Amino acid sequence: MSSSVVPLNETQAGVLARLADYVELTKPRITVMVVVSVAITAFVASWGQPDPLVVLHALVGTLLTASSASGMNQWMERDLDARMPRTQNRPLPANRLSGQWVMSLVILTLVIGVAYLIWFVNPLTALFAVLTWLVYVVAYTPLKTRTPLNTVVGAISGALPILMGWATVGGNWGDPRWLALFAVVFFWQFPHFMAIAWIYRDQYKQAGMKMWPVVDPSGRRAGVEAVVGALILLPISFVPLWFVPDSHAQLLLVFVMGVIQLSFAIRFCFGRNQRSARQLLRMSLIYLPIYLLTLVTLPIGSFAW
Repeated sequence: MSSSVVPLNETQAGVLARLADYVELTKPRITVMVVVSVAITAFVASWGQPDPLVVLHALVGTLLTASSASGMNQWMERDLDARMPRTQNRPLPANRLSGQWVMSLVILTLVIGVAYLIWFVNPLTALFAVLTWLVYVVAYTPLKTRTPLNTVVGAISGALPILMGWATVGGNWGDPRWLALFAVVFFWQFPHFMAIAWIYRDQYKQAGMKMWPVVDPSGRRAGVEAVVGALILLPISFVPLWFVPDSHAQLLLVFVMGVIQLSFAIRFCFGRNQRSARQLLRMSLIYLPIYLLTLVTLPIGSFAW
Protein backbone atom coordinates (compact mmCIF):
# COMPACT_ATOMS: atom_id res chain seq x y z
CA MET A 1 0.00 0.00 0.00
CA SER A 2 2.81 2.41 0.82
CA SER A 3 4.31 2.03 -2.67
CA SER A 4 1.03 3.08 -4.27
CA VAL A 5 0.67 6.13 -2.03
CA VAL A 6 4.07 7.65 -2.85
CA PRO A 7 3.51 8.07 -6.62
CA LEU A 8 0.08 9.53 -5.92
CA ASN A 9 1.53 12.11 -3.53
CA GLU A 10 4.29 12.97 -5.99
CA THR A 11 1.71 13.43 -8.72
CA GLN A 12 -0.39 15.66 -6.51
CA ALA A 13 2.65 17.69 -5.55
CA GLY A 14 3.56 18.10 -9.23
CA VAL A 15 0.04 19.27 -10.10
CA LEU A 16 0.00 21.75 -7.23
CA ALA A 17 3.42 23.07 -8.18
CA ARG A 18 2.35 23.57 -11.79
CA LEU A 19 -0.85 25.26 -10.64
CA ALA A 20 1.21 27.57 -8.43
CA ASP A 21 3.32 28.52 -11.47
CA TYR A 22 0.21 29.44 -13.43
CA VAL A 23 -1.04 31.55 -10.53
CA GLU A 24 2.34 33.28 -10.22
CA LEU A 25 2.23 34.03 -13.92
CA THR A 26 -0.86 36.18 -13.33
CA LYS A 27 0.88 38.32 -10.65
CA PRO A 28 -1.98 37.59 -8.24
CA ARG A 29 -1.51 40.57 -5.94
CA ILE A 30 -1.72 43.01 -8.84
CA THR A 31 -4.58 41.12 -10.47
CA VAL A 32 -6.57 41.03 -7.23
CA MET A 33 -6.11 44.79 -6.80
CA VAL A 34 -7.32 45.37 -10.36
CA VAL A 35 -10.40 43.22 -9.79
CA VAL A 36 -11.16 44.96 -6.48
CA SER A 37 -10.77 48.37 -8.13
CA VAL A 38 -13.29 47.44 -10.83
CA ALA A 39 -15.78 46.09 -8.28
CA ILE A 40 -15.62 49.07 -5.93
CA THR A 41 -15.75 51.59 -8.77
CA ALA A 42 -18.88 49.87 -10.10
CA PHE A 43 -20.36 50.11 -6.62
CA VAL A 44 -19.54 53.81 -6.34
CA ALA A 45 -20.70 54.65 -9.88
CA SER A 46 -24.11 53.06 -9.24
CA TRP A 47 -24.45 54.72 -5.81
CA GLY A 48 -24.30 51.38 -4.06
CA GLN A 49 -26.91 49.69 -6.23
CA PRO A 50 -25.10 47.83 -9.04
CA ASP A 51 -26.51 44.82 -10.84
CA PRO A 52 -24.64 42.01 -9.04
CA LEU A 53 -24.69 39.71 -12.07
CA VAL A 54 -23.26 42.35 -14.40
CA VAL A 55 -20.51 43.16 -11.89
CA LEU A 56 -19.71 39.47 -11.51
CA HIS A 57 -19.38 39.14 -15.29
CA ALA A 58 -17.13 42.22 -15.33
CA LEU A 59 -14.89 40.70 -12.67
CA VAL A 60 -14.54 37.45 -14.62
CA GLY A 61 -13.58 39.33 -17.77
CA THR A 62 -11.23 41.58 -15.81
CA LEU A 63 -9.55 38.57 -14.21
CA LEU A 64 -8.91 37.05 -17.64
CA THR A 65 -7.57 40.20 -19.32
CA ALA A 66 -5.46 41.24 -16.31
CA SER A 67 -3.97 37.74 -16.11
CA SER A 68 -3.15 37.93 -19.81
CA ALA A 69 -1.37 41.27 -19.36
CA SER A 70 0.68 39.96 -16.44
CA GLY A 71 1.62 36.82 -18.34
CA MET A 72 2.68 38.86 -21.38
CA ASN A 73 4.72 41.17 -19.15
CA GLN A 74 6.59 38.20 -17.70
CA TRP A 75 7.11 36.69 -21.15
CA MET A 76 8.63 39.96 -22.41
CA GLU A 77 10.81 40.39 -19.31
CA ARG A 78 11.89 36.77 -18.85
CA ASP A 79 15.55 37.57 -19.62
CA LEU A 80 15.52 40.61 -17.33
CA ASP A 81 13.83 38.63 -14.57
CA ALA A 82 16.61 36.05 -14.77
CA ARG A 83 19.13 38.74 -13.75
CA MET A 84 17.35 39.78 -10.54
CA PRO A 85 17.20 37.64 -7.38
CA ARG A 86 13.66 38.86 -6.60
CA THR A 87 12.32 37.55 -9.94
CA GLN A 88 14.71 34.85 -11.13
CA ASN A 89 12.55 32.09 -9.65
CA ARG A 90 9.51 33.06 -11.66
CA PRO A 91 8.17 30.27 -13.89
CA LEU A 92 9.71 31.53 -17.14
CA PRO A 93 13.28 32.43 -16.08
CA ALA A 94 13.38 29.27 -13.98
CA ASN A 95 12.32 27.25 -17.07
CA ARG A 96 9.33 25.69 -15.32
CA LEU A 97 7.05 26.91 -18.10
CA SER A 98 7.89 27.26 -21.79
CA GLY A 99 7.66 30.61 -23.54
CA GLN A 100 5.50 29.14 -26.29
CA TRP A 101 3.00 27.73 -23.81
CA VAL A 102 2.82 31.00 -21.89
CA MET A 103 2.26 32.96 -25.10
CA SER A 104 -0.59 30.62 -26.00
CA LEU A 105 -2.17 31.23 -22.59
CA VAL A 106 -1.71 34.99 -22.96
CA ILE A 107 -3.52 35.08 -26.30
CA LEU A 108 -6.25 32.69 -25.16
CA THR A 109 -7.07 34.56 -21.95
CA LEU A 110 -7.02 37.93 -23.72
CA VAL A 111 -9.37 36.84 -26.50
CA ILE A 112 -11.75 35.04 -24.14
CA GLY A 113 -11.67 37.90 -21.62
CA VAL A 114 -12.43 40.61 -24.17
CA ALA A 115 -15.16 38.54 -25.86
CA TYR A 116 -16.66 37.78 -22.44
CA LEU A 117 -16.80 41.47 -21.54
CA ILE A 118 -18.38 42.40 -24.87
CA TRP A 119 -21.02 39.70 -24.59
CA PHE A 120 -21.90 39.77 -20.89
CA VAL A 121 -21.09 43.38 -19.89
CA ASN A 122 -20.75 45.97 -22.67
CA PRO A 123 -18.32 46.95 -25.47
CA LEU A 124 -17.05 50.05 -23.64
CA THR A 125 -15.82 48.01 -20.68
CA ALA A 126 -14.13 45.64 -23.12
CA LEU A 127 -12.53 48.62 -24.89
CA PHE A 128 -11.06 49.91 -21.62
CA ALA A 129 -9.79 46.40 -20.87
CA VAL A 130 -7.97 46.31 -24.20
CA LEU A 131 -6.60 49.82 -23.61
CA THR A 132 -5.32 48.78 -20.18
CA TRP A 133 -3.65 45.71 -21.71
CA LEU A 134 -2.02 47.77 -24.46
CA VAL A 135 -0.70 50.50 -22.18
CA TYR A 136 0.73 47.95 -19.74
CA VAL A 137 2.22 45.59 -22.33
CA VAL A 138 3.03 47.71 -25.39
CA ALA A 139 4.06 50.95 -23.65
CA TYR A 140 4.99 50.43 -19.99
CA THR A 141 6.87 47.13 -20.21
CA PRO A 142 9.41 48.12 -22.93
CA LEU A 143 9.83 51.62 -21.48
CA LYS A 144 11.23 50.18 -18.24
CA THR A 145 14.60 49.69 -19.96
CA ARG A 146 14.50 53.02 -21.82
CA THR A 147 13.37 55.85 -19.55
CA PRO A 148 12.54 56.47 -15.88
CA LEU A 149 9.29 58.03 -17.12
CA ASN A 150 8.02 54.47 -17.45
CA THR A 151 6.51 55.03 -14.00
CA VAL A 152 4.08 57.59 -15.40
CA VAL A 153 2.91 55.19 -18.09
CA GLY A 154 2.68 52.36 -15.56
CA ALA A 155 0.55 54.56 -13.31
CA ILE A 156 -1.85 55.16 -16.21
CA SER A 157 -2.28 51.44 -16.84
CA GLY A 158 -2.77 50.91 -13.12
CA ALA A 159 -5.57 53.50 -12.97
CA LEU A 160 -7.42 52.48 -16.15
CA PRO A 161 -9.40 49.69 -14.37
CA ILE A 162 -11.29 52.53 -12.68
CA LEU A 163 -12.77 53.35 -16.10
CA MET A 164 -13.66 49.69 -16.57
CA GLY A 165 -15.62 49.68 -13.33
CA TRP A 166 -17.37 52.93 -14.18
CA ALA A 167 -18.34 51.67 -17.64
CA THR A 168 -19.55 48.34 -16.24
CA VAL A 169 -22.63 49.93 -14.68
CA GLY A 170 -23.05 52.70 -17.23
CA GLY A 171 -21.85 55.39 -14.83
CA ASN A 172 -22.49 59.05 -15.58
CA TRP A 173 -19.36 60.46 -17.23
CA GLY A 174 -20.42 63.95 -16.20
CA ASP A 175 -19.91 62.90 -12.59
CA PRO A 176 -16.41 64.04 -11.49
CA ARG A 177 -16.01 61.12 -9.10
CA TRP A 178 -14.69 58.81 -11.84
CA LEU A 179 -11.92 61.28 -12.61
CA ALA A 180 -11.14 61.65 -8.91
CA LEU A 181 -10.93 57.88 -8.45
CA PHE A 182 -8.70 57.60 -11.50
CA ALA A 183 -6.45 60.33 -10.08
CA VAL A 184 -6.31 58.67 -6.65
CA VAL A 185 -5.10 55.37 -8.07
CA PHE A 186 -2.76 57.18 -10.49
CA PHE A 187 -0.99 59.35 -7.91
CA TRP A 188 -0.95 56.62 -5.24
CA GLN A 189 1.40 54.66 -7.45
CA PHE A 190 4.22 57.22 -7.20
CA PRO A 191 5.06 56.78 -3.50
CA HIS A 192 4.41 53.05 -3.98
CA PHE A 193 6.65 52.69 -7.05
CA MET A 194 9.42 54.94 -5.73
CA ALA A 195 9.70 52.93 -2.52
CA ILE A 196 9.98 49.68 -4.49
CA ALA A 197 12.44 51.21 -6.95
CA TRP A 198 14.70 52.36 -4.10
CA ILE A 199 14.60 49.04 -2.24
CA TYR A 200 15.53 47.05 -5.37
CA ARG A 201 17.62 49.72 -7.12
CA ASP A 202 20.72 47.52 -7.31
CA GLN A 203 18.78 44.68 -8.90
CA TYR A 204 17.07 47.04 -11.35
CA LYS A 205 20.48 48.41 -12.30
CA GLN A 206 21.83 44.91 -12.81
CA ALA A 207 18.89 44.11 -15.10
CA GLY A 208 19.26 47.36 -17.06
CA MET A 209 15.97 48.89 -15.94
CA LYS A 210 15.98 52.68 -15.85
CA MET A 211 14.10 53.40 -12.65
CA TRP A 212 14.68 56.79 -11.04
CA PRO A 213 16.99 55.47 -8.27
CA VAL A 214 19.11 53.90 -11.05
CA VAL A 215 19.25 57.01 -13.25
CA ASP A 216 19.59 59.28 -10.20
CA PRO A 217 21.52 57.23 -7.60
CA SER A 218 21.16 59.99 -5.00
CA GLY A 219 17.46 59.14 -4.78
CA ARG A 220 16.43 62.79 -4.70
CA ARG A 221 14.16 62.52 -7.73
CA ALA A 222 12.50 59.40 -6.37
CA GLY A 223 11.95 61.10 -3.02
CA VAL A 224 10.43 64.20 -4.59
CA GLU A 225 8.06 62.14 -6.75
CA ALA A 226 6.96 60.15 -3.71
CA VAL A 227 6.18 63.34 -1.78
CA VAL A 228 4.40 65.01 -4.71
CA GLY A 229 2.24 61.94 -5.29
CA ALA A 230 1.31 61.64 -1.60
CA LEU A 231 0.65 65.38 -1.37
CA ILE A 232 -1.68 65.48 -4.38
CA LEU A 233 -3.60 62.53 -2.97
CA LEU A 234 -4.73 64.53 0.06
CA PRO A 235 -7.23 66.87 -1.68
CA ILE A 236 -8.15 64.50 -4.51
CA SER A 237 -9.09 61.67 -2.17
CA PHE A 238 -11.88 63.80 -0.68
CA VAL A 239 -13.80 64.24 -3.94
CA PRO A 240 -15.64 60.87 -4.05
CA LEU A 241 -16.76 61.45 -0.43
CA TRP A 242 -17.35 65.18 -0.27
CA PHE A 243 -20.88 65.33 -1.71
CA VAL A 244 -22.14 62.29 0.18
CA PRO A 245 -24.14 63.07 3.33
CA ASP A 246 -23.00 61.68 6.68
CA SER A 247 -19.51 60.85 5.40
CA HIS A 248 -17.63 62.74 8.11
CA ALA A 249 -16.06 59.62 9.62
CA GLN A 250 -14.83 58.47 6.21
CA LEU A 251 -13.43 61.91 5.42
CA LEU A 252 -11.54 61.94 8.70
CA LEU A 253 -10.15 58.45 8.13
CA VAL A 254 -9.02 59.28 4.59
CA PHE A 255 -7.41 62.51 5.79
CA VAL A 256 -5.52 60.79 8.60
CA MET A 257 -4.28 58.02 6.31
CA GLY A 258 -3.22 60.59 3.71
CA VAL A 259 -1.26 62.59 6.27
CA ILE A 260 0.46 59.46 7.59
CA GLN A 261 1.41 58.39 4.07
CA LEU A 262 2.68 61.89 3.30
CA SER A 263 4.80 61.86 6.48
CA PHE A 264 6.38 58.56 5.43
CA ALA A 265 7.02 59.96 1.95
CA ILE A 266 8.72 63.03 3.44
CA ARG A 267 10.81 60.82 5.71
CA PHE A 268 11.84 58.74 2.69
CA CYS A 269 12.62 61.87 0.66
CA PHE A 270 15.04 63.19 3.26
CA GLY A 271 16.32 59.87 4.62
CA ARG A 272 16.51 57.76 1.45
CA ASN A 273 17.42 54.50 3.14
CA GLN A 274 16.03 50.98 3.21
CA ARG A 275 14.11 51.52 6.43
CA SER A 276 12.27 54.64 5.28
CA ALA A 277 11.57 53.06 1.88
CA ARG A 278 10.07 49.93 3.42
CA GLN A 279 7.96 52.00 5.80
CA LEU A 280 6.60 53.99 2.85
CA LEU A 281 5.95 50.80 0.89
CA ARG A 282 4.03 49.23 3.78
CA MET A 283 1.97 52.39 4.25
CA SER A 284 1.10 52.55 0.56
CA LEU A 285 -0.07 48.92 0.72
CA ILE A 286 -2.30 49.84 3.65
CA TYR A 287 -3.57 53.12 2.21
CA LEU A 288 -5.16 52.07 -1.08
CA PRO A 289 -7.13 48.99 0.09
CA ILE A 290 -8.49 50.88 3.10
CA TYR A 291 -9.35 53.89 0.94
CA LEU A 292 -11.27 51.75 -1.55
CA LEU A 293 -13.06 49.85 1.22
CA THR A 294 -13.97 53.18 2.83
CA LEU A 295 -15.95 54.02 -0.31
CA VAL A 296 -18.04 50.88 0.17
CA THR A 297 -19.07 52.02 3.66
CA LEU A 298 -20.49 55.32 2.40
CA PRO A 299 -24.24 55.82 2.95
CA ILE A 300 -24.81 56.34 -0.76
CA GLY A 301 -27.77 54.07 -1.42
CA SER A 302 -30.32 56.87 -1.02
CA PHE A 303 -28.25 59.67 -2.57
CA ALA A 304 -27.67 60.40 -6.25
CA TRP A 305 -25.41 62.83 -8.01
